[in-house]
Amino acid sequence: MKKVLYRHLFSKVLGFSLLLFSVSFYAQEEASADAAAGGDPVKGKQLFNQNCAACHALDRKMTGPALANVESRLSEDEGLDKEWLYTWIKNSPGMIKAGDAYANKIYAEYNQAAMTAFPTLSDQDIDDILAYTAAPPPAPVVTAATATTDGTGASEGGISNEMILGALALVFGLLVIMLILVNNTLRRIAEANGVDLEKDKAEKGLPIWKAFVKNQFLVLVSAIFLLLASGYFAYGWMMQVGVDQGYAPVQPIHYSHKIHAGDNKIECKYCHSSARVSKTSGIPSLNVCMNCHKSIYEYKGNPEGPSAEDLANGYTNEFYTSEIKKLYKAVGWDEEEQRYTGESQPVQWVRVHNLPDFAYFNHSQHVSVAGIECQTCHGPVEEMEVVEQFAPLTMGWCINCHRETNVKMEGNEYYAAIHAELSKKYGVQELTAAMMGGLECGKCHY
Repeated sequence: MKKVLYRHLFSKVLGFSLLLFSVSFYAQEEASADAAAGGDPVKGKQLFNQNCAACHALDRKMTGPALANVESRLSEDEGLDKEWLYTWIKNSPGMIKAGDAYANKIYAEYNQAAMTAFPTLSDQDIDDILAYTAAPPPAPVVTAATATTDGTGASEGGISNEMILGALALVFGLLVIMLILVNNTLRRIAEANGVDLEKDKAEKGLPIWKAFVKNQFLVLVSAIFLLLASGYFAYGWMMQVGVDQGYAPVQPIHYSHKIHAGDNKIECKYCHSSARVSKTSGIPSLNVCMNCHKSIYEYKGNPEGPSAEDLANGYTNEFYTSEIKKLYKAVGWDEEEQRYTGESQPVQWVRVHNLPDFAYFNHSQHVSVAGIECQTCHGPVEEMEVVEQFAPLTMGWCINCHRETNVKMEGNEYYAAIHAELSKKYGVQELTAAMMGGLECGKCHY
């Protein structure tokens, strides 16, 4: 009888569970359909980054106003519907010209700079963008590299470093004790067999250092060896005076060539523009930085998060964002008002590459005329987090380059004429910088 009751009870519970599952599944489908009809936040994020991110952010004022929950804010505060947003996004100058009150209010508030019109965006595209601006911010992704620790250097569920070091110390201590015990045991065995350890030690002869001193040949050879080795190392040390290969100073504002030249593919000569036309490559003005960083006010990094190496060196998204704030302080940029205050501060950059005053080097001659890539002398800067001196920049290094590098004669009649004369007179097949006087002292020394 009980079995039947339980069977009926189980059937009722199972049926009720299936009913709840069906209702919840139908509700989820309806919610998904409503969301699709209203807009897709995923597509909206892509459209926002392509069309809006240069002037707008979700949570702060930039060139334009913040756009988080813009649809609901305009509806509640200004009584404007979505149709107004459609018209504004597709033809903002037309609405300003037509005398729309709120359009002219925004136009006057933001320095009378009309928003770019986007007539190619469809209503569905705008719905997707509005869905993205209304979506709550995603929760931070916790990875293995960013997992919190308990303060002992081990993540949750792991073994702490202290425990590992303690176990190793215990094993080492046991080995020491075992060696002492074995040594004492062997001594007792030797003494039991009648071996006089002190007498045996005395019969081994003179110490090694006394035997070495008495051998004049070994003393002479050792002295000659030490003199030659000392001269070799002294010469090597003196030849490194003034050679700063590998020098990577800490700058007052951290600048990552890896992010700018590597990840973002910014050309070297965009910042160091004078390298094309001047003797020096020049330090770029902070206004060049602000061409981009007026809109890029924080570093969001790669979608997968910072690498373990970057975390170990402290290169987090928050670190890079704090360096951008230093840039704003140096140029006197007010983030909230989006204008310059006029209160600027000089940045004392630390020079990395520094040739002696008596050495002449012209960047434009090498970059514009010879067509040499920046990486030839400066190394793979697109991979350097902190830029360093890649080449030794010694006279021998320059001379070897002049001897081995062929001159590019394409499109240069002057070099082509020199090559023709050398070919006629000496049978020269390839023209190098050394053949054109690149080894003459006066070319590089005043």
